[in-house]
Amino acid sequence: MDLRRLRHFNVLAETLNFSRAAERLHIAQPALSVSIQKLENELGTKLFERTPGGVLLTMAGQAALVEARRLLYHGEQLQRTVRAAADGTGGRLRIGFVGSAIYRLVPTLVPSFRAQYPDVQLVLREATSAAIIAMLSEETLDLGIVRTPLLQAHGATLQTLQRDRLLLALPADHPLAAREPLALADLAREPFIMYSATDAAGLHAHAMSACEAAGFAPDVTQEATQVPTVLALVESGLGVALVPEVMRGHRAPRIVYRDLHDAAYAETTLALACIAGSESPAAQRFIEVAMMLRVTP
Repeated sequence: MDLRRLRHFNVLAETLNFSRAAERLHIAQPALSVSIQKLENELGTKLFERTPGGVLLTMAGQAALVEARRLLYHGEQLQRTVRAAADGTGGRLRIGFVGSAIYRLVPTLVPSFRAQYPDVQLVLREATSAAIIAMLSEETLDLGIVRTPLLQAHGATLQTLQRDRLLLALPADHPLAAREPLALADLAREPFIMYSATDAAGLHAHAMSACEAAGFAPDVTQEATQVPTVLALVESGLGVALVPEVMRGHRAPRIVYRDLHDAAYAETTLALACIAGSESPAAQRFIEVAMMLRVTP
């Protein structure tokens, strides 16, 4: 069905006069007549009765007008949706994020992006960094917020959004909780909650290297994948853990955080990950917002 002819039909139905309708449509009257005739031929019925003063809708024309206006509305809606998706102001954007991103980055980035691009549908999914990188490669995610360093080979482009150093998290009733300053070496005989070497390889290697630099191999009694889970185990009194500094925002009455002063530990970062060259227009808009709001030094 030609939407242009439906538009001509709609305007003629409003004016009931070929001359006025042609003027409103900015076309010649003969062209309008031909357009209406083709539409009537296509539908197999007359839509108008010609009168000396103009035209009148037939019963078929009155029925057709309701559907024609509905089709015109949806046609215009389709055009708006396509244009919005093409320029990044509409469509759907799928973003994966690691658990520790909810304490600063997600609450900062998402409201700002939604304020600027309210018609983009955001689909957020929590996962590990390794899973996010895999989903980017499989094109089931458009962007990811991942914790680095990433130890697995990948084809993603990473742009740093937030830098963190490691803090010590320990139960509030731990004998060392009141001691300041505190050195990591003081925890050499403590049970450690450690990150999974397979599902959180970057943080696992980072924390293990920090302990090695302090002169000991940690006694790992529990493992977890996400930082909030590690903290839940600390809060349960099962051990101590090294966590990114941003986790100070995770307030829990049975956890205390302590800075470490015995070594300069390598930093960990949260980074925006994407597959270069495959970003959708909406993803490009999100990257622009993220780069403006990133909290790196």
